[in-house]
Amino acid sequence: MKRERAVSKPARKGRGSAGASADVAAPGTQPRNLKPYDSVLETIGWTPLIRLHRVVDGARTPVYAKAEFFNPGGSLKDRIGLAMIEAAERAGRLKPGGVIVEGTSGNTGAGIAIAAALKGYRCVFTMSDKFSQEKVRLLKAFGAEVIITPAAVPPDHPDNYIQVAKRLAAEMPGAILADQFYNPVNPEAHYATTGPEIWAQTEGRVTHFVSAAGTGGSISGAGKYLKEQNPRIRVIAGDPVGSIFAEYFRTGTKSESHPYKVEGIGNDKLPGTLWFDVIDEFHSLTDRESFHMARRLAREEGLFAGGSAGLIVQLAVRVAHEVNDAGALVVCMLPDTGERYLSKFYNDEWLRENRLLEPERLTAGDMVARKDGGAPALVSVEPSASVRQALSLITHYDISQVPVLHEGDCVGSISEATLMARVIEEPSLLDHAVETLMDAPFPVVDEHIELSGVARLLTRQNPAVLVRHEGRLAGIVTRYDMVRYLTQ
Repeated sequence: MKRERAVSKPARKGRGSAGASADVAAPGTQPRNLKPYDSVLETIGWTPLIRLHRVVDGARTPVYAKAEFFNPGGSLKDRIGLAMIEAAERAGRLKPGGVIVEGTSGNTGAGIAIAAALKGYRCVFTMSDKFSQEKVRLLKAFGAEVIITPAAVPPDHPDNYIQVAKRLAAEMPGAILADQFYNPVNPEAHYATTGPEIWAQTEGRVTHFVSAAGTGGSISGAGKYLKEQNPRIRVIAGDPVGSIFAEYFRTGTKSESHPYKVEGIGNDKLPGTLWFDVIDEFHSLTDRESFHMARRLAREEGLFAGGSAGLIVQLAVRVAHEVNDAGALVVCMLPDTGERYLSKFYNDEWLRENRLLEPERLTAGDMVARKDGGAPALVSVEPSASVRQALSLITHYDISQVPVLHEGDCVGSISEATLMARVIEEPSLLDHAVETLMDAPFPVVDEHIELSGVARLLTRQNPAVLVRHEGRLAGIVTRYDMVRYLTQ
């Protein structure tokens, strides 16, 4: 397919719209799509490369995102949907009026369905009930038939969505299985398009390519192309915690998979389209950090992408900080649009239901450990110490309250405000014993008590809680500590 499309370059500081015609180009861009296309299929590919700014958290290494949701079907799978259909046509496997069957998480189905709609093929897709309703409705909007299968079955179970797709393709007259997990056209499509686009858009300056693997086609094909242009380029893969890929990469052993919420990447089996020899590193990331970064992309960069993009960008930012080189250039993939997940991680209620929006479950011991080290974990005085000595400790360590301890037990407490007010009124009190002026003792909790339990004890009358470690008092959590944690 031929198109006249300008090759975009990495944005440079100070680039603007000076001299651009307002009726031709949007601010800050070169004119695009100046000529009409014969069909929507010609708009697949040459997605923009966009520099990330706020979500990189000050990294010196520039990070650029390949925004694949600009494809007409909203994902990078448009590239392989068309390619697999055309390959089957050339091989004579797919004939006019034929049926395309595929097990999909939604995006490959959309890519196939768009091409099939123009070419007149019937589509039947199987999907597990893990995947979002938006994806199901999208496939049906393109005229596809969708069969939902249970997610909680092993990969070789007859009800697994891939196994159901294989059975349907074998039973239906004129049907083919697209077979994205084992079809070599999948990585070859990315070798022919995604890799060359990244190389051209970065003018060959890319040093790190960060992506993830579901079928493995994009990271394998694009990664192979980029390494052929420059063998020093690092290809780095992210994997959801629960998938088997990262562990297999590290050990060569297939482990048991565990449930996770990020869609479209990771797997409980090894696809034939994932070329491990192309990949230099595999890292595991959690659902929580993936969804958090995806939401940051929307709110801080204006990029509305899926959970897999959140995982990939989280890893890319980590890589950028580790590299710490303004001369390097990290490219990461944004595989699909966030519109597929409005009922999932873009919905606060769904996140709460899945315990992904709750605050960190810190304990009293964690709070003590988080203190910045400006003072000992616990500053205390004996009942017989003088008020002068107590105020000296308060001033030296810049603290507001001190427990009064006797033989390891808290028998009272003193506060900066109370002591200073009394001493100003009656200076002779400086030489009195602390026990003559002390207030009630602070409550004591064990270090494993969760922060919510500590917070309930921090009242207007009670400014601090003591923390016990292995039977002895070892730290203090104050109202100031709690407020500082909440505001940060």
